[in-house]
Amino acid sequence: MNEPLIVNYRVHGIWDNVEYHSHQEYEIFLFHSGTCRYLIHNQIYDLEPGDILIMDGLALHKPNVPSNGEYVRSTVHFSPQWLKGMLKEAGGLYLLEVFQNLHHCLIRTKVCEESKQLEKVISRMEEIKRSSPSNDVNSELEMKALLIQVLTIVHRLGNLESLKVSNDKMEKAQHAENIAEYIQENYMNRITIDSIAAALNISKSYVSHVFKEMTGFTIMEYVMGSRLTQAKYLLEAEPRKALKEIANESGFESVSHFSRYFKSKVGVTAKEYRRNRLKIYSEES
Repeated sequence: MNEPLIVNYRVHGIWDNVEYHSHQEYEIFLFHSGTCRYLIHNQIYDLEPGDILIMDGLALHKPNVPSNGEYVRSTVHFSPQWLKGMLKEAGGLYLLEVFQNLHHCLIRTKVCEESKQLEKVISRMEEIKRSSPSNDVNSELEMKALLIQVLTIVHRLGNLESLKVSNDKMEKAQHAENIAEYIQENYMNRITIDSIAAALNISKSYVSHVFKEMTGFTIMEYVMGSRLTQAKYLLEAEPRKALKEIANESGFESVSHFSRYFKSKVGVTAKEYRRNRLKIYSEES
């Protein structure tokens, strides 16, 4: 994301080929209506109107929406660095703790008055973002103030509502989460449907079927997404580490396979990605 803040208000439908993905920005997702089973890391959430998802962005996530089904949501993506100065001055750094400590969670509001107020603030943010010229100081200041208001409402709702969904999971969802957890713990090794089935003591055909049904994508799509996220992390966290080592530690069969896959999914080479990310950090420091 080249911009420190992106706001989408009441977006309808789903973009084609939405893949399992991660990003560096924090995200606030407000679900308005329709049908959506949302996957974050190894958790599956069947969303209800008024639900708020909080994500630090680094965990792999993907909406699973029926074809031609209704899917209406608002999203706010923002760089925490962009806001930290103002939050620190106001004594509000605690508003980012939910992202830093929980990484992702669901707040079920049942469309209460607070969630309605949240929607109004997001709507105003989108209006300012759309109508204001770029690099307008007054608009940027107002956007930061509105984002702080959003975070304050979310924090208040998080204290009122449970931050954890019920553990009363349907059997298929529980199996799919167990499969996802196994992959998250073993993606750096060679993973097959046979190995997953043996580890979880379920049939091979059921492994593929239940995961596809509950998540909307295949076992290998999830495996490769997990490997890609780890590679992105290592490219930034260990800037001196060779690409061959990163490919190996992330579970790719070879550095050439890693390079091809990375370029096809991210749009730039691994070296370019590392250079761009490190440049951003040097500019923020």
